Amino acid sequence: MASLERQPDSSMCFVCGRDNPIGLHLTFYIEDQKIKATFTPGPEHQGWPGIMHGGIASTILDETVGRTAFLVDMWAVTGRFELHYHHPVPIGQQLTAIGEIVRVRGRILEARGRIVLADGTVAVEAKGMYIRLSDDKRRQMEQILDLR
Repeated sequence: MASLERQPDSSMCFVCGRDNPIGLHLTFYIEDQKIKATFTPGPEHQGWPGIMHGGIASTILDETVGRTAFLVDMWAVTGRFELHYHHPVPIGQQLTAIGEIVRVRGRILEARGRIVLADGTVAVEAKGMYIRLSDDKRRQMEQILDLR
C-alpha cells in the first residue's frame, strides 16, 4: 500500500474544519495521486430515513474533488460541479470519497470524484471545473489559514 500524506485543513471549514462544532470533520489524504477521505454518516446526516442526504454527498465530493488542485500546487474555487447519484448512501456505514485530476489547462482544473461504499459500490460520481486563485488571493488565504 502506498504511503499516505495528510492534507491541510482549516479551523471552521464545514467539511474539514477541526473546530467547527457542526462540521463533518473529514481528514483528507493524498494516496497514489488521488485525494481520499473516509466518513461514516450518522442519523443527523440523513434525508430519507436511513439514507445520507444528497446535499451532504455533494458537499463531501465538492471538497474532495476540489482538493485535487493541491496535487498541482494550485489553490482554486469551484466554477462548475455536476453529480450523478447511482445508489443511496446508507447511514451508519463507512464511505470513501476519492478525487482525481482529469486535466489542467492554464487557470482551469478539471477533476472527478466518487463516493464508494464499503462493499465497493460506486454510489455517487462527480465532475467539476475549478478556477485557480490569483497569486494575491492565494497569499491572503495562506496568511488567514496560517500556512506561510
